[in-house]
Amino acid sequence: MGADEIIHQSTRLRIMAALSTLERREALEFTRLKAIVDVTDGNLGAHIDTLARVGYVDVEKLFVGRRPQTRVKATTAGRRAFRGHVAFLRKLLDQA
Repeated sequence: MGADEIIHQSTRLRIMAALSTLERREALEFTRLKAIVDVTDGNLGAHIDTLARVGYVDVEKLFVGRRPQTRVKATTAGRRAFRGHVAFLRKLLDQA
């Protein structure tokens, strides 16, 4: 198994790492994910869009009271791809 070129980018790797720590149906609010990954709104949004286009994350937009809220969660395919990429990285590091 090789590197996953989508997840390999460092910001997307951090996003998937954060989301993969959650239970399967659990999601992170955009603002919480932004704080964890430590990027700007626009940067995070662009990377989430990339992950969503390939089916690695689901994005849910809703209102809580009158305030908009965006929640992001890893899909089954995203979790599988992340595990595969982590295995690739571990193998690479073990060979170093």
